[in-house]
Amino acid sequence: MTSVVILAAGFGTRMKSSLAKPLHKISDWEMIFYSLENAFKLSDDVSVVLFNQAEKIQEKILSEFKNTKIVLQNMQFSGTGGALKNYHALYDEVLVLNADMPLVSLDSLKQLCTLDCDIAMSVFNKYEKNEYGKVVINDEKIVKIVENKDANEEEKNISLCNGGIYKFKKDILENYLPKLKNDNAQKEYYLTDIIKFAIDDGFLVKSMLKDENEFLGINSKKDLEQAQALHQKMIKEKLLQDGIIMHNKESIFISYKSEFIDECEIYPNCVFKGKNKIIKSVIYENTSIENSIVTNSSIGPLARIRPKCDIKESKIGNFVECKNADLTKVKAGHLSYLGDCVIKSGVNIGCGVIICNYDGVKKHLSVINEDCFIGSNSNLIAPIEIAKNTLIAAGSTISNKDASKMQEKDLFLQRADARIISNFKQF
Repeated sequence: MTSVVILAAGFGTRMKSSLAKPLHKISDWEMIFYSLENAFKLSDDVSVVLFNQAEKIQEKILSEFKNTKIVLQNMQFSGTGGALKNYHALYDEVLVLNADMPLVSLDSLKQLCTLDCDIAMSVFNKYEKNEYGKVVINDEKIVKIVENKDANEEEKNISLCNGGIYKFKKDILENYLPKLKNDNAQKEYYLTDIIKFAIDDGFLVKSMLKDENEFLGINSKKDLEQAQALHQKMIKEKLLQDGIIMHNKESIFISYKSEFIDECEIYPNCVFKGKNKIIKSVIYENTSIENSIVTNSSIGPLARIRPKCDIKESKIGNFVECKNADLTKVKAGHLSYLGDCVIKSGVNIGCGVIICNYDGVKKHLSVINEDCFIGSNSNLIAPIEIAKNTLIAAGSTISNKDASKMQEKDLFLQRADARIISNFKQF
């Protein structure tokens, strides 16, 4: 087995944000969660090293990955090497990951862990000028690593770069960590110095060469946008392979936790946020769906499905907003708000229907039973239950005081008497 430690203690000043860098999102999921997800697929001994905004990051991590061990970095020992001063691995090998590298694939990490050597590290080629550390390989063995800030002009022209992911034998880490010094341009304790010591002492160091996109580190909002664009492309390519139809896929945003099952179809400018499950449905253009389930339904165009909706075999049309709505075989064609409600099969919701779920203090539940017709521009004042197979006439406002008196096949009609005031003058 391999222990995994994730470095997440930095200040992230180049992000220019009050939000801790590891908590910035890629495809609507905190970037550190990608490293944690891969880590727990590889090991049951996973640690994260924190310092800046440690309490906030720890709270967020443990809400999603409760078995994560938290290690606090002593900033007397800054840098990637200093981050491991207080870390203790459970197993004989240690995989070192970074919180700000969300594009590293699980397959690459598995490949790195299988390299038979004392130290394994990730590398990639980048031919234009960059700030990555440089790696020198001779006869398939790494013979030198130099941080970019400490490199001379010749070394800065080396194309082979350090990917920042490592696998160490545990005893090598424990032996060399106390020997690290900060006599460099950054005055930091470099983890890569351990590799230099190991090379000098004859230990075998191997590399894994991958595409540079996997090792894109997030240091700025520009990096964040670039990483998300790459990640969105990966998500959509997989969905296309799975048989999902997408129209103008570049205009569609899909969260990492959204799931599409069977043959779904997505039109342009749709947004899927949070954790969704879309099953055999058509999502028309300019629709937003968040933390909801949609099954065998059509949604949109221009619909908004807010969290906690469960929509089954229904048709939700343009400018319809749903929130915490359980809908089964419902037709709501346009311009309605359906919040905190259970609407059962065969119900038709007319244009302009509003479920008045909020009384200024609390939200209340509405239940519309089977085969009801809710006429256009009606207001249902929650809490309310509408009996099955009843009709609410257009323009009516109904509360449970009246709804409780209704029986099957009743019609509720409430409108003010018409008045015409002649020669009316507005004061």
